[in-house]
Amino acid sequence: MRRDAGEPLYVISIAAKLVNCHPQTLRTYERMGLIEPRRSDSNVRLYSDADIELLRQIQRLTQEMGVNLAGVEIVLKLLERIDELQEQLERLQHDLEHGPKRLNPPPQPSAEVRIMDSTQEDQD
Repeated sequence: MRRDAGEPLYVISIAAKLVNCHPQTLRTYERMGLIEPRRSDSNVRLYSDADIELLRQIQRLTQEMGVNLAGVEIVLKLLERIDELQEQLERLQHDLEHGPKRLNPPPQPSAEVRIMDSTQEDQD
């Protein structure tokens, strides 16, 4: 059975081990709005595979590229905006390729019916 990447699976201690950092670091990221783990009914943070991947991306930016957390926030917002624009571009390309045919179909030949009144019959 395949599971959804957004399905929450990991408590904070496991998530921290998966990305090799301290749980307090994850709390800081959450406080800054860099990540938003789901919460259980008892308010326990639950991290999904998608959250783990985002945490790894944050680590790459900070540790390998030297970006500070304020910069990470900007980079993540820009990446999200790029994804939105890419989706919009794909929709527009689809509409351009397929839309006009659907929106303006060619006229169908129709049978023309002429109604003649009695004065036209006399002229024939």
